[in-house]
Amino acid sequence: MAREVSTYDGRLRDLEAEAFRTGRTLAEHGEKLQQIGEQQVTAFGNIDSLANAIGAPGDRTITQRLDSIERVLFALARAQGIDPDEA
Repeated sequence: MAREVSTYDGRLRDLEAEAFRTGRTLAEHGEKLQQIGEQQVTAFGNIDSLANAIGAPGDRTITQRLDSIERVLFALARAQGIDPDEA
């Protein structure tokens, strides 16, 4: 009987350790997801700001404004001797 209790206690400790590791991993993933969400909000805000700098909201679609930004960036890269198609 003592052997069964010892085996049971060992299995219980293993399960508790695994639950702890899983909980810690889930918490870390949750924090990372929150950081990614914050980065996305910032990125989309930056995209909107850039798009608005090219044209007022409603003038052209955001896709058209972003295309303009892309053309400007490509022209700047080429002026510096960088081929954006190879980068």
